[in-house]
Amino acid sequence: MEWKTDALLLRATDYGENDRMATLLTAERGKIGAALKGVKKAGAKLKFAAQPFCFAEYVFAERAGRNTVVSASLHDGFYALREDVGTYYAAAAVCEVCDRLMYEGMVNARLLIAAVSALGEMASGEPAFPLVRFLTQAYALAGYPVTVGECPSCGKRPDERPRFDFASGSFFCSECGAGTPASASTYRVLRAAVGKTPRTPDPDGEKRALRLLQAYCAFQTDEELPALGEYIRMI
Repeated sequence: MEWKTDALLLRATDYGENDRMATLLTAERGKIGAALKGVKKAGAKLKFAAQPFCFAEYVFAERAGRNTVVSASLHDGFYALREDVGTYYAAAAVCEVCDRLMYEGMVNARLLIAAVSALGEMASGEPAFPLVRFLTQAYALAGYPVTVGECPSCGKRPDERPRFDFASGSFFCSECGAGTPASASTYRVLRAAVGKTPRTPDPDGEKRALRLLQAYCAFQTDEELPALGEYIRMI
């Protein structure tokens, strides 16, 4: 049986002499595995379909529950993401988060849309803020939203010394005292990322926000994010 769908390549590993095994995020079936045969050969027609960040319409042949890519039509290869090592790791973090948060059988078309949108933004500009925004979207879709409104205890807006509660994903004011101390710049960047306020460029705040989001993922899921950690180290 053959079937097709839009998919983003999350990762691929070498298999045998000329093949690769890919993990893809699809709109219709969630995360799947598939073989790409012969793509390591010089001049292979499907070589592009096994490259990092490939977003394409993939056609699969399914036999005995296993998928093999038989053709693909490229939507966007996001080639600019590979031209700068920092941007590459930021983009790799997008794919890494999709891979960690999705299990086979789970379907979440909105996560695919968010990931492709983030990669497009990164390819045309600085990657830090698009990555912050994507992480807040991905966590919310996975059931771990980050709440950046008023303090849940007193209803006041957190001041210049906000605190973040990893268990609830909420920011509290310093007077109520719940959670771990966080910077005001982290709070402001995250409010912009979820669309509550306009964005004001803040490289330090974006780095701090990424550190918090990395720690929050580890707290909620016990999943490490090496690509995200490497990107944070580089900026």
